[in-house]
Amino acid sequence: MRCLSVLFSALCPMLLSAAMPNMVWIIADDMSPDIAALGAKGVRTPNLDRLAAEGRRFTRAYATAPVCSSSRSAFILGCYQTTTGLHPHDTENPQPLPAPYMPLPTLLRQAGYFVTNAPAPDSIRSGKRITKGKTHYNFAHDERTLFDGDDWRRRKPGQPFFAQFQVSEPHRPFPVPESFDEEALKAIELPPNYPDHPLMRRDWYAYQRSVEVVDGRVGTILAQLEAEGVLEETLVVFFADHGRAMPWGKQWLSVEGLQVPLLMRGPGVDKGRTEPRLVSLIDLAPSMLAVAGQPVPGWMQGRDVLTGEFPVRDCLFAARDRCGDAMDRIRAVITEDAWLVRHFNPRLSRLNWSSYKEEQYPGMPLMRVLQARGELDSFQASWLAPTRPEVEFFDLATDPAGLRNIARDPAQKPRVEALRGRLEAWIQATQDQGAAGDPATEPPLAQIQEDKRKTYQKVWQKRLQKPGPTDEERLAWWMREYRLNP
Repeated sequence: MRCLSVLFSALCPMLLSAAMPNMVWIIADDMSPDIAALGAKGVRTPNLDRLAAEGRRFTRAYATAPVCSSSRSAFILGCYQTTTGLHPHDTENPQPLPAPYMPLPTLLRQAGYFVTNAPAPDSIRSGKRITKGKTHYNFAHDERTLFDGDDWRRRKPGQPFFAQFQVSEPHRPFPVPESFDEEALKAIELPPNYPDHPLMRRDWYAYQRSVEVVDGRVGTILAQLEAEGVLEETLVVFFADHGRAMPWGKQWLSVEGLQVPLLMRGPGVDKGRTEPRLVSLIDLAPSMLAVAGQPVPGWMQGRDVLTGEFPVRDCLFAARDRCGDAMDRIRAVITEDAWLVRHFNPRLSRLNWSSYKEEQYPGMPLMRVLQARGELDSFQASWLAPTRPEVEFFDLATDPAGLRNIARDPAQKPRVEALRGRLEAWIQATQDQGAAGDPATEPPLAQIQEDKRKTYQKVWQKRLQKPGPTDEERLAWWMREYRLNP
């Protein structure tokens, strides 16, 4: 009997592995679908293009929030952050998850997986090597019990693994390139709501180079899997937590803020397939469970997109709440050909103060200075208005970037009213907790804002020896930083 027990113990990991494929998530920070395989120009992404060619590319994938911690809290649980009360970005006092919620790593560990979380190989930020994989969840968690470690190669022989690799790029600050290719700068296609200014082009160029760093990190991870002989039996998923960190991207329920790259390669994934149907990042957790042959909990709001019938949806939803010290509440509904946004605080400007953005985005002082000089066109200037419309509606069939609000067009009234109804029904059905603001355990908003403002002042004190510089002064600093004459 003892021999049989020993034999079973030895065979068990191999039996698990045969039934449950390995899974790898490669997660980029703050990246729109800016890779060549998804149609982006001006970037070289051979490793991501390889993933797309050898697997499936999803062309309509969206985050549920346009900011890191809210989005990450949603996709690791497979349900909307507004339902779980994890909607404020950068929760100051995170609490344990209430029953019945459990994060995907815990569910997979219980199923027999070896679960790891690590920074992408050779990750460096501000000259220092990153040694810890990002979680940035809005709930309290002990990484020693959430993960088995940071290296999937330390699993038992034959044990299936779920490895997350966190890529810090292209999160700001973007490294300023040592040189700028003038032809590449001219070729950048800036969205029309951004000013065509040398600083904006150089900032966009730096973002593109940071995307290429992401591609290099993906190549290193694929090479590691190949070297260990497990690539062909591993489901590799690449995505970003939300859209690019540009003034009208991150923190906004815009196409730029929510649409993300999503690529999958591995067992059971069609080679070279393009999937144009709507997909949410909260679909990832239930999809991984289904691939592993595990039951999907009833509280998960995402849908399995990999096994069985593809979940055809007529709409997706997204939410934005407090981002650091910028208090706000916005909701959006996305369909195949339309996008509706509801602003619950229309009296606020899109320039609602965000200390993080005022520290890190050269476009913020640039746009205000150009506006003061009368150098923005009317469309660009409208994005800096002191208030916002309560409802915005975009026809994606004619305006795929979702930039031109036609909510007041009488011809669109039936579509606007229908989507408003869908959005309100979702708010009620999912028990959206955003109406109550931040959870009661948070410090007062005034304290959060004071603390964030002090950090902002320290940054500019170091840069300019002045804690509260003007927009002109900050713009001049950014111009010098990007090797332009102020």
